Amino acid sequence: MNDPRLVVDASPHLKGAESTPRIMWSVVLSLLPVVGAAAWWFGPSALLVVLAATLGALLPERLLSRRGTLRDGSAAITGLLVGLTLPPGLPLWMAFVGGAFGIVAGKLVFGGLGQNVFNPALLGRAFLQAAFPVPMTTWPVRDGASWWSLCGDNFALPLMSASTADALTGATPLGRMKFERVPTDLPDLAFGAVGGSAGETAGVIILLCGVYLALRGHLNWRIPVAVLGTTALLTLPLHLLDPARYPSPQFMLFAGGLMLGAWFMATDMVTSPVTNLGAWIFGAGIGALVVVIRLWGGLAEGVMYAILLMNALVPFIDRATQPRVFGTRARVTS
Repeated sequence: MNDPRLVVDASPHLKGAESTPRIMWSVVLSLLPVVGAAAWWFGPSALLVVLAATLGALLPERLLSRRGTLRDGSAAITGLLVGLTLPPGLPLWMAFVGGAFGIVAGKLVFGGLGQNVFNPALLGRAFLQAAFPVPMTTWPVRDGASWWSLCGDNFALPLMSASTADALTGATPLGRMKFERVPTDLPDLAFGAVGGSAGETAGVIILLCGVYLALRGHLNWRIPVAVLGTTALLTLPLHLLDPARYPSPQFMLFAGGLMLGAWFMATDMVTSPVTNLGAWIFGAGIGALVVVIRLWGGLAEGVMYAILLMNALVPFIDRATQPRVFGTRARVTS
């Protein structure tokens, strides 16, 4: 009989069946229906933009990461999310640059997976918004066009513009409501028959995919509930006071990128609070900022900036909401 040996190892000593790659690839799979909905409404342009952004994220991850973390799926998630936040008619080289910037500036410079402060996908989109404001605010409209027709200048050369004579453009539902006071029917918002970014389509599908991840335990459900709940609660009294000026809660929930941001970006495990109380505060802050920016800011949309601003506050939220250490009387603050 062999003598028993004492094995000394670092915590945690009990580990679940889920691993980081398994969770990441589960998120990737849950995004595929959203990509499919984007392709349904915007044709091959949406697929090309998402593919270009994903390649832009994967290539620097492969070339610059010391550990070669392509297999954990985090870079694929970043690329998919960047592509879903972009107009379907965007030139492919811009989508590629957005994916690459998100990985390099939003993840690798901080030390890789688990070290970044801001959501890499939103950082990539923020860069594109600042660098290329005109194409980033040009929204294609598929007015009876063939599914195979492109939405815009997808194949424009870098730093050049192709002809847009055959592309129809229009305002997004948020833009029409903010600047023209024209609402959009809820079914069109919920099922994707509107203009906007590729990931703004089919809010119902995004909601179902997010609920699936929550049931699997791959995201903290408190964050999207807080984001959506705060947005609805703050919008409802304003809408009741002045329906012509302020949109309804259901419009605010399904218009723009709020559904995608609440379920797939705000819930990023690295850039969101680790405590449940912190998750409620984090989500409520995002919802409040979205309402303020959309209703009183200069932009029609505010999800990207709301999440990035709250990302910066996560260390402070974690510090303020850390639970009492077992055996102590007061909360540890150092």
